[in-house]
Amino acid sequence: MALFFTQLLTGVQNGAVYASLAIALVLIFRTTGILNFAQGEMALFSTYLLWKFTDIGFAVWLAIVLTMAVSFVGGALIERVVIRPVEHSSPLVIVIVTIGLFLAINSLAQFFFGSGQRAVPTFYPEKVWHPGGVIIYSDTLVLVGVLVVECLLLYLLLQRTKLGLAFRGVSGNADSSRLLGVPVGRILMLGWGLAAAVGALAGAMAIPTTAGLVPSSMQQILVFSFAAAAIGGFDSVFGAVVGGMIVGVADALTIQYVHRLQGITLIVPFGLILLVLLFRPAGLFGTTRVERV
Repeated sequence: MALFFTQLLTGVQNGAVYASLAIALVLIFRTTGILNFAQGEMALFSTYLLWKFTDIGFAVWLAIVLTMAVSFVGGALIERVVIRPVEHSSPLVIVIVTIGLFLAINSLAQFFFGSGQRAVPTFYPEKVWHPGGVIIYSDTLVLVGVLVVECLLLYLLLQRTKLGLAFRGVSGNADSSRLLGVPVGRILMLGWGLAAAVGALAGAMAIPTTAGLVPSSMQQILVFSFAAAAIGGFDSVFGAVVGGMIVGVADALTIQYVHRLQGITLIVPFGLILLVLLFRPAGLFGTTRVERV
């Protein structure tokens, strides 16, 4: 039983990371309707910036704040320079653009920072507790705490501010929002910037708990985060959190108890995505759209 709860907590820890990146995916989808396949590599580049800031002597917490600020600006520029010219193109064109962005950012990360493994420090002391034989890491408590604070701040932003009202209006109907005087282009740019900052936080949470930072660090995390967003619903922040926890716990328990799937654990998120698409295509908390013909 102690082993089960230990694995359960490991799943919750991983789920907090998947949920954070899934929230970034949801923020972009809600404002633009785009599935950003480059979100993981944007977080990767941000994490390299975090490593660089700490390497030159910045305190970790200050490096995280600076990284999120730089990432916000970078995300806004990507929307303005790369996405804006093709935003009215076919979905296939936009998918190709985001995949090209994925490859370009990964290549830039290797060009500027190299392909060697980098160690990213944590901003909290690493401790381990063993109550009743259950292993509890400080990583788990901190990552869940950061996710809770992140969700609270996003709720206040999206539900209690004029900017949040503009975000919701643009995601619901951009044309009507434009007629009401909402600067739709600026809101879309801010949405990409906010998503990039959230992705940077996800990278800062995830990488210190892994073996190290390498150019492929965020790719598997992105797959699990896509699964989380698909399960919860691509237009629901709350759904992204629930989906992240489902994916994280399912993956951790599968690794421990289903030995035949060890080494091919990506079957878990793809299996969960398939189940959700079969029985609830909009996700557990996504909005089902009905169109009159």
